[in-house]
Amino acid sequence: MPDTFPPAVTPPYSQPFSVIDQTEDWLAIHKPAGIGMHSEDGEAGLVVLAEQQFACPLWPVHRLDKVTSGIILLAKNATAAARLSALFAEHKIQKYYLAQSAQKPKKKQGWVKGDMSKGRNGSWLLQRSSHNPAITRFISHYDEQQQKRLFLLKPLTGRTHQLRVALKSLGAAIDGDDRYGGEPADRTYLHAFMLCFRDEVSGADPQDIVLTCLPQHGDWATLPDNWLTPWQLL
Repeated sequence: MPDTFPPAVTPPYSQPFSVIDQTEDWLAIHKPAGIGMHSEDGEAGLVVLAEQQFACPLWPVHRLDKVTSGIILLAKNATAAARLSALFAEHKIQKYYLAQSAQKPKKKQGWVKGDMSKGRNGSWLLQRSSHNPAITRFISHYDEQQQKRLFLLKPLTGRTHQLRVALKSLGAAIDGDDRYGGEPADRTYLHAFMLCFRDEVSGADPQDIVLTCLPQHGDWATLPDNWLTPWQLL
């Protein structure tokens, strides 16, 4: 195992990643908005930058869009990578996101369900059919002082741009999401807020893991206190 990981490309982000939690098998860090998961066009991606910072090989077991901030879970070895990847694939890891919109939604809570198809220039469309639907459950809270609506989202599937398309379909595109018609903002207001799962390591007692990461950048509406236990709401 190499002791150092010299940069092969120019990093777009120079600040150290903050650690949310870690074990011998995995590392959970905060991903800022604007960083891609993988290196592209001469810019280092999150995995390369994290390997440089923590001086060890790391395996991504899920992903976030470049515009999305929040929790990223990285495995520290191939065995853990296979175990955690399987948990994500089998939907055994509960994911909760925060989003914000200045637009008024068609409904304040409920479900968004529908097939997704490719649109133009990398965008996706939500269809009325439900042959293999993307499914998102959500509630929302309106902050009257800031005149913004905060959404708590739980995706039950994991499609590309699923949450961004879901909110656009509600008439409440995410602030800063130029691709899907959000109001202008200093960032795209979508944040991976919480991961909940049971980690069953061979030879050890299973552990119930709850990883929480509040937004670190941006002008967010106030988070309701009961959203800190989102499994009681969604």
